Amino acid sequence: WDAEAIKAEIAAFDYQPVISILMPVYNVEEKWLEKCIESVQNQFYPNWELCMADDHSTDESVRPLLEKYAAQDSRIKNVFRSENGHNSALEIATGEFVALLDNDDELAPIALYEVTKRLNENANLDLIYSDEDKIDMTGKRFDPAFKPDWSPDLLLGTNYISHLGVYRRSIMEKIGGFRVGYEGSQDYDLVLRFTEQTTAERIAH
Repeated sequence: WDAEAIKAEIAAFDYQPVISILMPVYNVEEKWLEKCIESVQNQFYPNWELCMADDHSTDESVRPLLEKYAAQDSRIKNVFRSENGHNSALEIATGEFVALLDNDDELAPIALYEVTKRLNENANLDLIYSDEDKIDMTGKRFDPAFKPDWSPDLLLGTNYISHLGVYRRSIMEKIGGFRVGYEGSQDYDLVLRFTEQTTAERIAH
């Protein structure tokens, strides 16, 4: 990537919304958690906040690590749950949009730039989602998922939106966010209810 050209393009964007990245954390190995957090910090697009919700991890190394990153970067916020079971990250999000991220995911540096680029083409979008792939233990990418444009029929069979999905926060709050009792499939339950509140013209791949 031409980093300087991308940064110049971002600086010229008329619309630069805050994107709140919601990340539940539970007993993840330290090196993968660090890679995940640093992939957010390495975004070309700077107008983000990382909202991490520790789901009552029993691994005692997790909390100090989260606190360390929050102390280093004012865009990073933590909430520590007293019991396991629910994604509380939405409760501390302030951005106009929220993105869902797992604690062992990695974002490409251009991820939020590409999302914001689409929003500058159409500021009425409510949901933006991307293709994704896997990364093996050595950092090699494999098994890409090249997704179709908006396909409500496919979504009824599988959560093909998955990651990276970026949602308008006002609609997330209107539908009540994540629902207790759907742990393990909270993202899927959320996207099914969310897409009922918008139209095809407001969803972008």
